Amino acid sequence: MPGHDIRTALVTGASSGIGDALCRLLARHGIHVALVARRASALQVVADAIASEGGRALVMPADVSDPIAVGDAVRRTERELGSRDLVVANAGVAITRWSGKLTWDDCAQQIGVNVVGATATLVAAIPGMIERGRGHLVGVSSLAAYRGLPKLAVYSASKAYLSALLESLRVDLASKNITVGDVRPGYVRTAMNANTKGKMPMSVDADRAAAEIFDAIVAKKAFHAFPLPVASAMRSVSWLPNAIYDKVAGRLM
Repeated sequence: MPGHDIRTALVTGASSGIGDALCRLLARHGIHVALVARRASALQVVADAIASEGGRALVMPADVSDPIAVGDAVRRTERELGSRDLVVANAGVAITRWSGKLTWDDCAQQIGVNVVGATATLVAAIPGMIERGRGHLVGVSSLAAYRGLPKLAVYSASKAYLSALLESLRVDLASKNITVGDVRPGYVRTAMNANTKGKMPMSVDADRAAAEIFDAIVAKKAFHAFPLPVASAMRSVSWLPNAIYDKVAGRLM
């Protein structure tokens, strides 16, 4: 693994799943990590685990769906750590529901975290990075961003939004020496999908997902989708005409 120049990082959704695993991995590589999530007690467990391995972590409780709260956490991190070399908008919510039974509450939860929270996190980090003339923004999207998946209408849409946002940010901010990465995991075995019924093809655990994301960060990849076989299949599906896709997706239900 090549070296890196990251000294400080902020990760949302740090209290469990991919966020927890990624924060621990970043800390093992000498990075001072700010942990952002709603549950302070859960964040403290992650921070204590990092400290027990000789790493450094800053607990920053904030409701990611509240744009003012998460923006304040991002700016406070910069004041307390002196910089923010890396910001990872990782927090996400997925609710599996047939569209005929969707409620606004189902939609609001996912939009609040996946769209509002991710946008507020990334946008709050940009001014400081422009001022310093460097930085790295990363959004944890999903393979679901490629097409609208059955029973995942709002989740698919929210991740498609995030991927499009990241692409625009990448183009706009390249002249300011700010790198932007879009990472799209497939199924990751976390508490978020613990109750998922049916198969999760080629699922990986949170540690494997964190390693994939970390490698993409260090390599400064603009885009990284994994695992490769499922990512390739989803990319191929994205090219299908609607009439064919509708039949294929319908059978998935």
